[in-house]
Amino acid sequence: MKLPPDSVISDRKLKEYLLSPRVEDDKSGFLAIAGYTPSQWYELEADLRNLIGEKDADLTRSTVYGDMYEVKGSLVGPNGKTLQVITVWIRLKVNSETRFVTLVPDKEAAK
Repeated sequence: MKLPPDSVISDRKLKEYLLSPRVEDDKSGFLAIAGYTPSQWYELEADLRNLIGEKDADLTRSTVYGDMYEVKGSLVGPNGKTLQVITVWIRLKVNSETRFVTLVPDKEAAK
């Protein structure tokens, strides 16, 4: 199934979590390989929206908060380099809103 094109992707999550260096669970170095930076967070948002428009989402589990989905695929960054990623999304039970949670490198696809 496809996730809704209007799924919520918080710019704060992109700028302050994924694209900013962190002591724990840092993803900024991985995303920097493809040229994603905090000042160009909107490019990552656009690429995430393209990914959910192209690829199907797989239900991975249900929680008390909602259903969790994964969308796997490629992101071609601003510098032209390709990253294989697994994106995680939740469809909230309270209002059926679909929200971006995080992404991680897809180590299996990168082999």
